[in-house]
Amino acid sequence: MGIFDWKHWVVILIVVVLVFGTKRLKTLGSDVGEAVKGFRKAMNTEEEEKPQQATPPLNQGHTIDAQATKVEEPARKD
Repeated sequence: MGIFDWKHWVVILIVVVLVFGTKRLKTLGSDVGEAVKGFRKAMNTEEEEKPQQATPPLNQGHTIDAQATKVEEPARKD
């Protein structure tokens, strides 16, 4: 037997219904449902817009062919 048996869940559900009431739980459930629906819609529209706005990269790298040489420092006058 686990720490939360089905009997425990029934008691918790009854307490929640008594504390909040069925009307408040109904509005809470519908608000959560609308939020999830809006989130999914936003994610789908964002994914659809990305391929249309493809732009080339602004800064492209360039290779410079050169050879490094050591430069002697001038003598200090202290």
